[in-house]
Amino acid sequence: MKHLLHTLEGRLAALPVPMAVQLPAGQQLGAPEPAVTLRFRDRMALVALATGEIGSVGAAIVEGRVALEGGMRDLMAAAAGLLTRDPARDQHLGWWQRVLARARSMAVHTLTHDARHVQFHYDLSDDFYALWLDPRRVYSCAYYRSPALTLAQAQEAKLDHICRKLQLQPGDRFLDIGAGWGGLLLWAAEHYGVDATGITLSRNQHAHVQRRIEEHGLQGRVRMQLVDYRELLVEQPFDKIASVGMFEHVGRAQMLRYFETVARLLRPGGLVLNHGITAGGADNAQLGAGMGDFIEQYIFPGGELLHVSAVLHDMARAGLEMVDTENLRPHYARTLWAWSDGLKARLPAAREVLVAQGGEEQGDKVLRAYRLYLAGSALGFERGWMALHQILAVKPDGDTARGLLPGAQSSYPFTRDYMYADPGNLFR
Repeated sequence: MKHLLHTLEGRLAALPVPMAVQLPAGQQLGAPEPAVTLRFRDRMALVALATGEIGSVGAAIVEGRVALEGGMRDLMAAAAGLLTRDPARDQHLGWWQRVLARARSMAVHTLTHDARHVQFHYDLSDDFYALWLDPRRVYSCAYYRSPALTLAQAQEAKLDHICRKLQLQPGDRFLDIGAGWGGLLLWAAEHYGVDATGITLSRNQHAHVQRRIEEHGLQGRVRMQLVDYRELLVEQPFDKIASVGMFEHVGRAQMLRYFETVARLLRPGGLVLNHGITAGGADNAQLGAGMGDFIEQYIFPGGELLHVSAVLHDMARAGLEMVDTENLRPHYARTLWAWSDGLKARLPAAREVLVAQGGEEQGDKVLRAYRLYLAGSALGFERGWMALHQILAVKPDGDTARGLLPGAQSSYPFTRDYMYADPGNLFR
């Protein structure tokens, strides 16, 4: 322990922000006037800090075994300096480890388990999410088309960016897989005139979107179903499909089946846009330094990230041709900091909502977990430990004479001009 404490003292002195650590016995290490202080109540959490397992320290904060004093931005700057290894570094697993990982992924991502996992996170509390998301409750990476945009404006810019990439037209049959609180579903219906279907496994989100459909007078043209993507049955395929912030819940072992299902639901020549978090490392199954375990325990049970190369591999195997891929990684860092700052500004109200729902002890745990999750994820996107890719693909129809260019086999023009033409003053 003496060696660990000596090592910790040296690392504290080298941090970019002044930080202090109070040991269980009361001794204090680090800066005399700290921006961040961690007060430890047990030794195991202290060992985790000294060895760079910052996810384990985060868990100790959630459980009340470490008291935190200071802001999230200073804490994250310190956390990055306390790491002893790159949490996104590749894990070169042996064949037996790969077999076990695949078996676990298959076991975790059943219909029953996936529904339970989604409801664990998204059915936490609509009132809680409403405090720090934008008014449309768009719970995915925003698109800061201009640096001056507010969070709400950037989320609308993202919704429109997706619609433009998909070339949505009046009358298109449009499917939104994992439709959340309905932001994209309603935007596409109101601004592009599509016939829209959304699916979710969240009971809260399903009820919320049903109310919004009625409030907007969109019955008959927009519908929301409480169904797993694997069980969605349709009489005819869709013209366009979007999946936003959903495939992170699919699992590595189910990814090929997921894209095969998307291909089944899409008409020949149709377009699909998959917007989701991808891994920063090519082979790692989750973030290291205990961060992946933290997310699994407190935020997204069953979540798995794939490198974009693995995603493209499974898309191709499913018969979908990638025509455009865009990395919005820094946009997600800014989005997460906006959420983190928004939650900080509403802390008393957030605590009141969570305590009323789960009791004082559980409410405080959830609030601490979300504060760490939002800020920690912002750090991860800033550092490149994770990325956010929008992947646009077509299901070729086999007609080489169809399209703007011979061989297009779809309506995709094989240029990007239509995506980035000036959409007017809405997103400036």
